[in-house]
Amino acid sequence: MSETSRIRLGVNVDHVATVRNARGGRHPDPVRAALAAIEAGADGITAHLREDRRHIVDDDIARLKAEISRPLNFEMAATPEMLAIALATRPHAVCLVPEKRTERTTEGGLDVLAQGAVLGRAIEALRKASIRVSLFIAADPPQIEMAARLGAPVIEIHTGAWCEAITQGNRAEAESEWRRIDDGVRLATSLALEVHAGHGLDHATAERVSTLPEIVELNIGHFIIGEAIFDGLGETIRRMRAAMDRGRARVLAR
Repeated sequence: MSETSRIRLGVNVDHVATVRNARGGRHPDPVRAALAAIEAGADGITAHLREDRRHIVDDDIARLKAEISRPLNFEMAATPEMLAIALATRPHAVCLVPEKRTERTTEGGLDVLAQGAVLGRAIEALRKASIRVSLFIAADPPQIEMAARLGAPVIEIHTGAWCEAITQGNRAEAESEWRRIDDGVRLATSLALEVHAGHGLDHATAERVSTLPEIVELNIGHFIIGEAIFDGLGETIRRMRAAMDRGRARVLAR
């Protein structure tokens, strides 16, 4: 498979930091995990610095930027504090995400229709600093169209509702969500947006979503870190990489 047709894998190391913070100290180290992920085939590393620092902390971001050899994708809310950190750190990419203190994890996509002014200012500041910007949104046409109007070059489609419907065995809802994702990525591509996807993906769902040729990158964290407890981080990433390649090969064989 050529590099141009190969779908990229970004590995989120947030939950390595979650385990570390449960006890304190420096072990396990998310930077070490990032280096191991890259060795196993990750194309980039994702880390979400939350307002409450529940997992990744400021020093993790600084060390990731300094020590990893692949792109760092800095997930953050569009707040003045986070914007200042991003501009000082200069990661390869920033993914703007919604954030609530009460949520366990990111529960949905940004409402770019309601937050257009704030997001527009953040996008402009980051682009002036030569930082690639993506918006984490649902596969809804009005949200996708607004993302394009705001000048974001990339969107990341939230796949959580589709994955949850599959987990719950709700076939009708899963198929409805799949059609929404398929339609959404086609619309985004027609608007000249680069399309990524993530949230809730496992080996099977990552393989299927990789059959959508418009999607060029998946960002996966919780499942990979959880499976690594049983199979090791390197093996889990290699299996994920293989699943994604199988999905993309189905596209190329058409």
